[in-house]
Amino acid sequence: MPPSSATTCKFHTCVKNVRAASRSPTARSTARTALTAASLTRPSTNLVVGGCSDLNPAAPQSKHGRRGITVYPSATKGLFMHASDAVEADFIIENFAFASGETLPRLKQHYLTLGSPQRDTGGHITNAVLLLHNTTGSSKNWLLPELAGQLFGPGQPLDAETHFIVMPDAIGFGQSSKPSEGLRARFPHYRYHDIVVAQHRLLTEGLGIDHLRLILGLSMGGMLTWMWGEMHPTFMDALVPIASQPSAMSGRNWIQRRMQIEAIKSDPGYHNGDYTEQPSRYTLTPFGALLIQSVERIQERAPTREAADALYRELVARAQKGDANDRLYQLESSMDYDPAPDLEKIVAPLLAINFADDALNPPELGSVERAMPRLQHGRAVLVPASPQSRGHNSASDARQWVSHLAAFLRERAQR
Repeated sequence: MPPSSATTCKFHTCVKNVRAASRSPTARSTARTALTAASLTRPSTNLVVGGCSDLNPAAPQSKHGRRGITVYPSATKGLFMHASDAVEADFIIENFAFASGETLPRLKQHYLTLGSPQRDTGGHITNAVLLLHNTTGSSKNWLLPELAGQLFGPGQPLDAETHFIVMPDAIGFGQSSKPSEGLRARFPHYRYHDIVVAQHRLLTEGLGIDHLRLILGLSMGGMLTWMWGEMHPTFMDALVPIASQPSAMSGRNWIQRRMQIEAIKSDPGYHNGDYTEQPSRYTLTPFGALLIQSVERIQERAPTREAADALYRELVARAQKGDANDRLYQLESSMDYDPAPDLEKIVAPLLAINFADDALNPPELGSVERAMPRLQHGRAVLVPASPQSRGHNSASDARQWVSHLAAFLRERAQR
């Protein structure tokens, strides 16, 4: 993939794990088959109330100055296999203009890729897929066994041997540009629209992709998927927004975000974003974490007052690992989300997957059902609650929805 010729952007060379470079395609395929089978039989043992657990932030630095992609000990070897195949890189956009009118001299878009691009006779990449993470995650969440073990193996819907999979960190998340890198509260006030614009430039200017087979997103990524369909209607063959609704950021979803925003801003240690030590009082009320997990799974983890107190302390400890400005900006970035007025612009076939026990996007609101008649090729699936479902967090466990994705893609391939 050659660097972009655009004068406003610089393409940073990929950093690839040396294990993948030294492994033959045959050996890699054989190992992936065995390790994917292991992940398929692995029980879901780690309940994550606050969203997907992140990858190890204490991973050793590579000789290129970039962290190796590693995982917590609870992950299966199948995840190590996919992680060793992943390519990690940055794309720099100079003088990026935000919708607010603010600019950033250098906007860094960090991303991972799996697989290799295939090109037609005209040189166009034909097998690219874009995967978009949630509000509590980053691109590396796609390498967790609950996702990678169901999606990227041989014969699975997004087999990494036949797809070129792009997984970016959204602005403000992961290793992309964010307030905690120095600007703090003077960082531009980005919105979801800006995230889509930056991702489109990463694909077109950085990776030379002018069309996608699929865009699939979880939670925030699902909302971005709806926006992609409206902002770039002919750029993709299919759209799969998961755990999201095509309606304005409002109601309980926005109220719980507003509660978190005000808790950060009113924290005595916040100092308008110019703190020297992380403010901590706002972390004592992790209300948002309660809405993204099934009430039944929470009760299983906390069947007594003592167990509930222990779970509460766990949620607080997790919140304290983050940066207050980063979290504030992440929450505020959803302010502009409202795909409802422009749904008719979406022309790509769309499969909306939601969950009956999702308290953050309650199906009782009916927004998905009202949207379907306005789409040219829209379909909705509501996954029923079960002993394995995790409320909104079911989006992060592909076992809950991969069969619907596979059926949708098979149907598309037969046309």
